[in-house]
Amino acid sequence: MSNYQEVLQQAQTLTPKEQIRLIEDLSSLMRQQVTMTPKPKHSILELRGLGKEIWNGVDAQQYVNQERDSVLDQLIV
Repeated sequence: MSNYQEVLQQAQTLTPKEQIRLIEDLSSLMRQQVTMTPKPKHSILELRGLGKEIWNGVDAQQYVNQERDSVLDQLIV
């Protein structure tokens, strides 16, 4: 039997008040672990603007229209 199953069985023997206290304690423990998790060294925001030169000279509305048309063509075939 796994540790989890053993703990779950023990928790089921507790009174409702004790179960609530256990949940609160576990929740507090998890919050501490989450706040102690180191922040990533990079942010997704660092990717902003990456590859923008690919879109130079491309009309956004014309591109969207072409994409929509190509999808419609695939559905009709």
